[in-house]
Amino acid sequence: MRQRYLIALGSNVRHHRHGRPERVLAAALAALAPRGIAVLAAAPVLRSAAVGPSLRRYANSAALIETPLDPQPLLAELQSIERAFGRRPGGQRWTSRVLDLDIVLWSGGAWSTPGLNVPHPLFRERHFVLEPAAVVVPDWRDPVSNLTVRHLGARLRRSAPLRA
Repeated sequence: MRQRYLIALGSNVRHHRHGRPERVLAAALAALAPRGIAVLAAAPVLRSAAVGPSLRRYANSAALIETPLDPQPLLAELQSIERAFGRRPGGQRWTSRVLDLDIVLWSGGAWSTPGLNVPHPLFRERHFVLEPAAVVVPDWRDPVSNLTVRHLGARLRRSAPLRA
């Protein structure tokens, strides 16, 4: 059975072969197909400030993918791609990284195991996830809040302080 997922992509470090973070994201999307993961739609790249100690701006995107994999095996594939791009497990959270691939939503609803929670526990608070997600799956519903991605994004924008 084919399942659909919304994944978030991020990069803020140049890759020795792929170059700038925007190109890293494009290469990461291309790396999915040989693993039997089809990209149905991808959002344009959004540049955003880093969360945490990293000072480098991030390139972020989101993609709707389809695969026969359940969440845990998909996570293993995504982590394998991250490692192929030079990411090492462990280390400090929210630091600079060549590639970050996260499962945000799943057509099967919610999933929880040690090391993986779907929906992603912080996605409702992150404009750099919700903004690109609204491009590819605006009407997908968060199984926890039952709000659409578009609605979650609007709520987040409304609660953000206005910039002068």
